[in-house]
Amino acid sequence: MKILNISFILALCFFSPIKANEIYSSKKHSFTVETVVEGLENPWSVDFSPDGQIFVTERPGRLRLVENGELSEPIKGLPKIKAKGQGGLLDIAFDPDFKNNQTIYFSYSGADKTGIGTEVASAKLIDNELTEVKTLFRALPKSRGGHHFGSRLLINKEGHLYITLGDRGTKERAQEINDHAGSLIRINKDGTIPQENPFINNPAAKPEIYTYGNRNMQGIAAHPETGDVWTIEHGPQGGDELNLMQPGVNYGWPIITYGVNYVIGTKIGEGTEKEGMAQPVHYWVPSIAASSLMFYTGDKFPAWKGNAFVSSLVFGQLARLEMKNNKVINEERLLDGDFGRIREIQQGLDGLLYFISDDSRGKLYRLKPVK
Repeated sequence: MKILNISFILALCFFSPIKANEIYSSKKHSFTVETVVEGLENPWSVDFSPDGQIFVTERPGRLRLVENGELSEPIKGLPKIKAKGQGGLLDIAFDPDFKNNQTIYFSYSGADKTGIGTEVASAKLIDNELTEVKTLFRALPKSRGGHHFGSRLLINKEGHLYITLGDRGTKERAQEINDHAGSLIRINKDGTIPQENPFINNPAAKPEIYTYGNRNMQGIAAHPETGDVWTIEHGPQGGDELNLMQPGVNYGWPIITYGVNYVIGTKIGEGTEKEGMAQPVHYWVPSIAASSLMFYTGDKFPAWKGNAFVSSLVFGQLARLEMKNNKVINEERLLDGDFGRIREIQQGLDGLLYFISDDSRGKLYRLKPVK
């Protein structure tokens, strides 16, 4: 009798087929989930052009357009990308004035003789080809590892470009303000540095740094009413965090954390709090492996309006957060692993919710309300 590998059995359970037209119930809405497109290789980001086109990045180094349930050929013109470990082609964001300037921004892991690290570039997207590619930011120093690139992008109403970074797997770097690793970066859209940045007059600091003491921020969003910048930080074993970002603030990693070391579960740093270091607004123990963040502003799910959504890799969930006065007053978990590791959730121009599964055969899905 042939014995099946236990990991194979678990994988079959985790990625069990979804029934057609299955209705999912939540406390405030019922919805269905439909597949928009299949055949994506480790997709990392989904975004929507102002005219409604859907673009998806694949971590190995491809940018794709999704049309009528089909994937385009890879869009030409990307710079040289070093896909290693968690690195590759990562986030994408459209300029708010894209209709006039055709400009997009994207993050990726780039290499030189010293190693690899997060880089961010802008380009013109014309006839599905990138031109006038310009590197706006390079995280320095580069290193050899393949972990914790961060790399989510946000352009706020003031025209600042925020870039989340990870500690690159060397946690002590997050406490060094002369090192980009483990920080939130703020630059202008042309790559120059805002004069209001907190460390711009400190010769011992990297002037692009906006916050530091961050482990691996994989989600960022601006609150639709206040404009405040929020991030999701991927913790170790436990200790994922939702943070309200304030200039010059130290968020504590690795000196304080609600997580512990992987496998052995031993303590990290000095505890969970310390004077002069910010506390998270909300945290998860055990870790959900938080991978993206958004605030819902559409009309298709009116009872969810203003809620934050956080995607989860390890449990394959969507965490819906009800918030008031910068505090989480209720959390609900949706989906529970039915679609594998969820890498990102975004709101489409149609007011529906879209998410991508991080898998070698990844998919783009869409949530639709049941009336």
